[in-house]
Amino acid sequence: MTARRTGRLPRRHARTSPCAPARPHAHPARRACRRFPHLVRPPGGTEIVLPSRAPGALIGRVRDVNRTIDAVWRLEAPRIIAGLARLVNDVGLAEELAQDALVAALEQWPDQGVPDNPGAWLMSVAKRRGIDRIRREQTFARKVEEIGQALEAETEMPEPDEIADDLLRLVFTACHPVLSRPARIALTLRMLGGLGTDEIARAFLVPEATVAQRIVRAKKTLSASGVPFEAPQGPERAARLDSVLEVVYLIFNEGYVATAGSDWLRVDLCQEALRLGRLLAGIAPREPEVHGLVALMEIQASRTRARIGADGAPIPLPEQDRARWDRLLIARGFAALLRAQELGAPSGPYVLQAAIAACHAQAATAEETDWEQIAGLYELLVRVAPSPVVQVNRAFALGMAFGPRRGLDVLDALADEPSMANYHLLPSVRGDLLARLGDRADAAREFARAARLTRNDAERAVLEKRASELS
Repeated sequence: MTARRTGRLPRRHARTSPCAPARPHAHPARRACRRFPHLVRPPGGTEIVLPSRAPGALIGRVRDVNRTIDAVWRLEAPRIIAGLARLVNDVGLAEELAQDALVAALEQWPDQGVPDNPGAWLMSVAKRRGIDRIRREQTFARKVEEIGQALEAETEMPEPDEIADDLLRLVFTACHPVLSRPARIALTLRMLGGLGTDEIARAFLVPEATVAQRIVRAKKTLSASGVPFEAPQGPERAARLDSVLEVVYLIFNEGYVATAGSDWLRVDLCQEALRLGRLLAGIAPREPEVHGLVALMEIQASRTRARIGADGAPIPLPEQDRARWDRLLIARGFAALLRAQELGAPSGPYVLQAAIAACHAQAATAEETDWEQIAGLYELLVRVAPSPVVQVNRAFALGMAFGPRRGLDVLDALADEPSMANYHLLPSVRGDLLARLGDRADAAREFARAARLTRNDAERAVLEKRASELS
C-alpha cells in the first residue's frame, strides 16, 4: 500500500490572509512529509514520501533525487523568493509560495524525474500557487491579473540582470534596520541562505522556537512598517548597505570564533557567510566595501585548517602552520581586495581590515609579519570606524611593532570603558603583552580573568593553560 499523495497543501497550512506571515518550520520540505506514515530520512535529513515496502533500488533513486532537491533549493531559493517578492510585494508570502513549490517538487520529482530547468519549474509552480492563493481573496483581484500576465509572459527564469535586481532588493529587505540584529541574521539565513530554523538554531546555539519566533516577528515587523521591496538609492543606500554587510560579517565571525559552546570554529557558518558575500559582490559589483568584506572573509577562511589542533584545541595565529593555509582562498581574497581598490573610493572599514589580513597572508612565517604596516592600517581604521574593539587590536599591533609598553598604554586608556567590562579579549591581549614584557605574575592573572569572561569552552581551556604556565 502506498501513502496517498495530494496535489495541494493540507488546508491546515492555508493562511487566512496573503499578508500574514508563513508558519515557520524546521525545513520547508518537511511540511508535507509529516502527514505520511512511510518515510525515509536520507543523510541530508529531509523526508521523502515513499511506498511502505519500496525496493532498495527505488529507495536509493529517491534519495538521490532528494539530495538533488536539497541542492537545488539551497541554490535557487534566494532567486525564487526574490522574484516572487517583486510580484507580490510581501517577503513572507513570497517565502511561503516558494516553500509550496518545494513541497510539490518533493511529491513529484521522485516519480517524474528532475526537470531540465529545476529553478524555472519551481518558479512556475510557485507563481501558479500564488494565483490560486490570491484568487481565494476577493480583495486581491487586481494582483491576480498582474501575476497572471507575468506568468504568461515568463515561461523561463528571468534575465540575469533582473534576477540580480530582485536579489539586491531581497538582501536590503531582509537586513532592514527596522529589524533587530538577531532578526536580521535569522531572516537573512532563511531567505538568502535557504537554511531551516533547526539549522540556524544549531548554528547559534539557541532553541529552534526562538529562531522561529524571530523570523515570524521579522516578517510581521516588515509588513507593519510598510517596508517596500526595493533597493534604496542615494545617501540612504550607503547606510542600508552597512546594515547588510554587518549581518554577513556577524554570521562569518560567529563561525570563525564561536562566542559560546564547545566548538571554537563552525565551518558551516563561515561557508554560508562567504557564499552570501560572493552573492553580494555579484549583484553589487560597484561597491568597494562589498569586495572588501569578501576579501576579508576569504583570507581569514584560508586559515581554517591551521586554526585547530589534532586535539581540537585552538591554535593562535603566530603558532599556526602556514603551509596548511588555503592558497586558493588567499588568491581569491587578494583579487577581491584589488577589485575594491580599483574602484577608487576611500578605503572603508572592511577594505582596511582586508588589507590587514593580507599583511598576515603575505608573511611566510610569523616572524616575517610586517607589524609596523599593520599598526599603520589600524591607525587608519580607528579614524574610519572608531571603537574600543578596534583599539584593542591596535594595541596588540603596536605592542608587536614597537614594544609591549606601547600597546599596554593604549589598553590602559580603555580600563574605564563600560563596553569593555566583560570583553574577554582585553585581558587576553593585556596578558600577552605583559608576558612579552616579562611580567609573568600579572600576565597569569590577566589570562585567568579572560578565561572567566569567555563563553567558549575551547577558548577557556587555552586561556587557563596559559595562565597555569605563567603561574
